[in-house]
Amino acid sequence: MKDIITYKDYIGSLHFNAEDEIFFGKIEGIEDLITFEGKSVKELKQSFQEAVDDYLDTCKRYDKKIEKSYKGNFNIRMHPDLHRMIKLAAVKMGLSLNQFIQKAVEDELNQIEMRK
Repeated sequence: MKDIITYKDYIGSLHFNAEDEIFFGKIEGIEDLITFEGKSVKELKQSFQEAVDDYLDTCKRYDKKIEKSYKGNFNIRMHPDLHRMIKLAAVKMGLSLNQFIQKAVEDELNQIEMRK
Protein backbone atom coordinates (compact mmCIF):
# COMPACT_ATOMS: atom_id res chain seq x y z
CA MET A 1 0.00 0.00 0.00
CA LYS A 2 1.32 3.43 -0.93
CA ASP A 3 1.94 5.94 1.85
CA ILE A 4 0.29 9.35 1.62
CA ILE A 5 0.23 12.66 3.45
CA THR A 6 -2.64 15.15 3.60
CA TYR A 7 -2.91 18.90 4.16
CA LYS A 8 -5.77 21.31 3.35
CA ASP A 9 -7.63 18.55 1.45
CA TYR A 10 -4.58 17.85 -0.74
CA ILE A 11 -3.00 14.42 -0.96
CA GLY A 12 0.71 13.89 -1.44
CA SER A 13 2.40 10.66 -2.46
CA LEU A 14 5.44 9.61 -0.41
CA HIS A 15 8.59 7.86 -1.62
CA PHE A 16 12.10 7.28 -0.34
CA ASN A 17 15.31 7.27 -2.37
CA ALA A 18 17.83 5.16 -0.44
CA GLU A 19 20.77 6.18 -2.61
CA ASP A 20 20.23 9.91 -2.03
CA GLU A 21 18.76 9.33 1.45
CA ILE A 22 15.82 11.64 0.80
CA PHE A 23 12.05 11.47 1.09
CA PHE A 24 10.10 12.96 -1.81
CA GLY A 25 6.61 13.14 -3.25
CA LYS A 26 4.14 15.08 -5.35
CA ILE A 27 0.65 16.48 -4.92
CA GLU A 28 -1.73 13.92 -6.39
CA GLY A 29 -4.86 14.52 -8.43
CA ILE A 30 -4.06 17.92 -9.95
CA GLU A 31 -2.79 18.76 -13.43
CA ASP A 32 0.20 20.79 -12.23
CA LEU A 33 3.34 18.93 -11.17
CA ILE A 34 4.05 20.06 -7.61
CA THR A 35 6.82 18.16 -5.83
CA PHE A 36 8.32 18.29 -2.36
CA GLU A 37 11.19 16.63 -0.50
CA GLY A 38 12.98 16.40 2.81
CA LYS A 39 15.79 14.55 4.56
CA SER A 40 13.56 13.71 7.54
CA VAL A 41 9.87 13.08 8.10
CA LYS A 42 9.59 16.49 9.76
CA GLU A 43 11.26 18.19 6.75
CA LEU A 44 9.04 16.22 4.35
CA LYS A 45 5.84 17.30 6.12
CA GLN A 46 6.99 20.92 6.21
CA SER A 47 7.98 20.82 2.53
CA PHE A 48 4.60 19.33 1.57
CA GLN A 49 2.68 21.99 3.49
CA GLU A 50 4.84 24.72 1.94
CA ALA A 51 4.25 23.23 -1.53
CA VAL A 52 0.47 23.26 -1.02
CA ASP A 53 0.50 26.82 0.37
CA ASP A 54 2.75 27.98 -2.49
CA TYR A 55 0.46 26.33 -5.05
CA LEU A 56 -2.58 28.09 -3.57
CA ASP A 57 -0.78 31.46 -3.39
CA THR A 58 0.51 31.13 -6.97
CA CYS A 59 -2.97 30.28 -8.29
CA LYS A 60 -4.44 33.31 -6.52
CA ARG A 61 -1.63 35.60 -7.68
CA TYR A 62 -2.05 34.61 -11.34
CA ASP A 63 -5.85 34.22 -11.21
CA LYS A 64 -5.49 30.53 -12.06
CA LYS A 65 -8.22 28.04 -11.17
CA ILE A 66 -7.31 26.19 -7.96
CA GLU A 67 -7.68 22.44 -8.35
CA LYS A 68 -8.47 20.08 -5.50
CA SER A 69 -6.79 16.70 -5.24
CA TYR A 70 -10.03 14.81 -5.83
CA LYS A 71 -13.39 16.16 -6.90
CA GLY A 72 -15.57 13.17 -5.97
CA ASN A 73 -16.34 11.87 -9.44
CA PHE A 74 -14.55 9.60 -11.88
CA ASN A 75 -15.27 7.35 -14.84
CA ILE A 76 -15.10 3.57 -14.69
CA ARG A 77 -14.53 1.36 -17.71
CA MET A 78 -15.86 -2.19 -17.51
CA HIS A 79 -17.16 -4.97 -19.69
CA PRO A 80 -20.75 -4.32 -20.89
CA ASP A 81 -21.98 -7.58 -19.32
CA LEU A 82 -20.68 -6.51 -15.91
CA HIS A 83 -22.25 -3.07 -16.39
CA ARG A 84 -25.62 -4.72 -17.12
CA MET A 85 -25.35 -7.03 -14.09
CA ILE A 86 -24.54 -4.10 -11.79
CA LYS A 87 -27.47 -2.09 -13.12
CA LEU A 88 -29.85 -5.01 -12.59
CA ALA A 89 -28.61 -5.52 -9.04
CA ALA A 90 -28.97 -1.79 -8.33
CA VAL A 91 -32.56 -1.75 -9.62
CA LYS A 92 -33.42 -4.80 -7.48
CA MET A 93 -32.03 -2.98 -4.43
CA GLY A 94 -33.87 0.25 -5.27
CA LEU A 95 -30.60 2.13 -5.80
CA SER A 96 -29.20 4.19 -8.61
CA LEU A 97 -26.13 2.82 -10.38
CA ASN A 98 -24.05 5.51 -8.64
CA GLN A 99 -25.44 4.62 -5.19
CA PHE A 100 -24.82 0.91 -5.79
CA ILE A 101 -21.20 1.44 -6.83
CA GLN A 102 -20.55 3.87 -3.96
CA LYS A 103 -21.94 1.31 -1.49
CA ALA A 104 -19.81 -1.46 -3.03
CA VAL A 105 -16.66 0.66 -2.72
CA GLU A 106 -17.50 1.62 0.87
CA ASP A 107 -18.13 -2.04 1.74
CA GLU A 108 -14.76 -3.05 0.22
CA LEU A 109 -12.94 -0.28 2.12
CA ASN A 110 -14.60 -1.44 5.36
CA GLN A 111 -13.38 -4.99 4.65
CA ILE A 112 -9.84 -3.70 4.12
CA GLU A 113 -10.00 -1.80 7.43
CA MET A 114 -11.22 -4.92 9.25
CA ARG A 115 -8.23 -6.92 7.93
CA LYS A 116 -5.70 -4.44 9.40
